Amino acid sequence: MLTAPKRFNETLLLLILSAINFAYILDFVIVMPMGPQLMRIFDIDATQFALVVSSYTISAGICGFIGIFFIDRFDRKKALLSSFGGFTAGTLLCALAPDYTFLLLARVVTGLFGGVISALIYSIVGDYIPYERRGSAMGKVMAAFAVASVMGVPIGLWLAAEFNWHMPFLSLGLFSAIVFLIALFGLPSMKMHLQEKPLLKPVSVLKFILKDPNQLRALVLMMLMMIAGFTVIPFISPYFVKNVGMTEMELVYNYLVGGAFTFVSSQIIGKLSDKYGKRQMLIILCILSVLPILLVTHIGVMPLPLAVGACTLFFILVSGRSVPGLALITSTVNPEHRGSFMSFNSAVQQLSAGLATMLAGLIVVVGADGKLYHFGWVGILASLVSLVTIPLVTRIRPLEKEN
Repeated sequence: MLTAPKRFNETLLLLILSAINFAYILDFVIVMPMGPQLMRIFDIDATQFALVVSSYTISAGICGFIGIFFIDRFDRKKALLSSFGGFTAGTLLCALAPDYTFLLLARVVTGLFGGVISALIYSIVGDYIPYERRGSAMGKVMAAFAVASVMGVPIGLWLAAEFNWHMPFLSLGLFSAIVFLIALFGLPSMKMHLQEKPLLKPVSVLKFILKDPNQLRALVLMMLMMIAGFTVIPFISPYFVKNVGMTEMELVYNYLVGGAFTFVSSQIIGKLSDKYGKRQMLIILCILSVLPILLVTHIGVMPLPLAVGACTLFFILVSGRSVPGLALITSTVNPEHRGSFMSFNSAVQQLSAGLATMLAGLIVVVGADGKLYHFGWVGILASLVSLVTIPLVTRIRPLEKEN
């Protein structure tokens, strides 16, 4: 871990990073609950909708891979602001999209700029937050997912229902512009990683990562976690509308209740990870997550409270894996190479999510009655992948030791 800069305010840093992460996550997750509406308006099938989701993640993954070669060569603040500024512009392009093709291209642009944002956020946390508090810090930053679910998604769905599907993107673009200005004046310069050991040449960076078995295991861990999550997540909303009997507006309850519980649970999971160990918590969560994965992919028509409860349990346990998982992954690399490694990790994360979504899109089919079929097979696949993750977790060794 690096020495904190002068006038370093850990609370302010985490608040700004959480706000950026909130915008970054919301831009991605808002598309999925809007699935039923987008499929209806553009008259597209499950595979075409999966392409809207995966176009963003795959382009982000490509950008994240390119970021390996340069991300550690710049002030973290400047790199973050440059990426977030382009991401904001891409989000506003989505708001202006007149048709399916334009939206698809706008999602690609947004993904290209967003590809290194999470890598930079996690690198900054890894650089400036001690390992013994890093689980808690990751919990705070990852709570952005919960806030996006509690506030962002319901508001976005309401805007889409009251006005049109363009409004959520427009509102998010304006919010992101405000956060950009706050980060511009609120974040300190972050150059200390440049004062560590001499930086590796661009090609050497990739070789360095690929030759380290521990880092490779960390990357495979991220890949498996994303496959276990994103074969299921993009189709939860269409499935709950077509098969479980929810209306499009009732989807708000999934995100409102699920996000509220996840906001609290992510903090608790972070503290438990610091107290009892990141690996132990991750193993427990991988096992427990199998239940809600199978539940949300197999349920039929049921009362609204039960459906919301199933989705809430899914949010808590599946997203909860990322808290100890990311804390463990960031600990497998030294600070001077952390940005490059986390950019590679982000590329793996985004590409895995995109490919998982496309795979699920090939398995799930829309029947003549409008219902989604074969989603249960997707749930079984995701559950098996989650369990396969466990032996891998036991073999990852952090460079920093917990107190």
